[in-house]
Amino acid sequence: MDRGAGSESNFDQLMTAEDSSQRIAHLDADAFYVSIELTRRPELRGLPVVVSGTGPRAVVTTASYEARKYGVGSAIPASRARRLCPQAVFLPPDFPTYRAVSRKVMDLVRAHVERVEVVGLDEAYLDLTGLHSPNAAMRRLIAEIKRATQLTCSVGIGPNKLVAKVASDAEKPAGFVVLTREQACERFAQSPPGLIPGIGPKTAARLAELGLHTLAAVAAAPERQLTARFGPNLGRQLQRRACFESDGVLGAARKVVSESRERTFDYDVRDFAQLREALLKMTSALCESLTTHGRRGRTIGIKVRLDDWTTITRARSIKQPTCEYETVAAVALKLLEENAPQRPVRLLGVRVAGLTHGEGNEGIAGARVGETAQGVAGLGDGAGAITQMALPV
Repeated sequence: MDRGAGSESNFDQLMTAEDSSQRIAHLDADAFYVSIELTRRPELRGLPVVVSGTGPRAVVTTASYEARKYGVGSAIPASRARRLCPQAVFLPPDFPTYRAVSRKVMDLVRAHVERVEVVGLDEAYLDLTGLHSPNAAMRRLIAEIKRATQLTCSVGIGPNKLVAKVASDAEKPAGFVVLTREQACERFAQSPPGLIPGIGPKTAARLAELGLHTLAAVAAAPERQLTARFGPNLGRQLQRRACFESDGVLGAARKVVSESRERTFDYDVRDFAQLREALLKMTSALCESLTTHGRRGRTIGIKVRLDDWTTITRARSIKQPTCEYETVAAVALKLLEENAPQRPVRLLGVRVAGLTHGEGNEGIAGARVGETAQGVAGLGDGAGAITQMALPV
């Protein structure tokens, strides 16, 4: 029997006519990066392990569940993680390996389910509508992923993407939670609004100012109160999401329309020669990726973030789409020279946009290739639509 719900037949009986037209699963690999590292270092199992960079501005990529008990979580500064859990084992990220394992996992997912929406290296939505014994099918899938990769996955199943996503997070690691919309409302009634994807800290704080501290309170609030505070569209949307109502449909990720490389320096940089060198290295990695994936673009841009967090972006379009290093580098350097920063630089980036796909690799034999960038490719904003790839280097 699935945790969090009754049998599969009971699930069908409890689904309303409105919800019963589809059944969606959300599959999420548990502590993905750390779990991959533990397959290579089994002696670290059971210990607090953190994957992060080593620079003074590095952030945590992910942490094992043992480290999370100390308050270590994704995106917090690595320096803070070391203070919270000084006994933790810190490992540098290996993104090429993570991407390779992700491809293996998603290939298995697609082999089991026809309609899949990948929303990151470690998670995807699956359309189980019309599938015979969907719960059993998902159990077979996660068992196969375990055999092939040694990774555990958490699964949530519900009538829409919102229920499925929240359910998959409910009993990590290795959770398997099946809920109707009504069951989700009941189970998470006293949870904070921030439990819902898309309700961030600022929105949660504004809800708290109205005395709305739980999902049940938001769901029961007068609509006019929410629309007066958040506007008619967001106000109604907040209430619908608090009731676990969602119109989101599964769809394949959109084509990447731009790709970039960014670097946050360990220390603010004043020397223009150092900025130039960093820009050329990023451009080399970017053009290597564009070449590999058969992508070309007409718009070349740079991004400069100063020490006071002022962010400057500049772009220029050329006549023909390109992925050639010499062309992209020349335009990017020209933009940097024309907009030479007057203050120390915290972050520098280069971007090619307006991408065309499937153009082949002819005419690019002379492109110079440098170090391969390491980073996470374009995670969608909760909807899984990949429109831009921005990788740190």
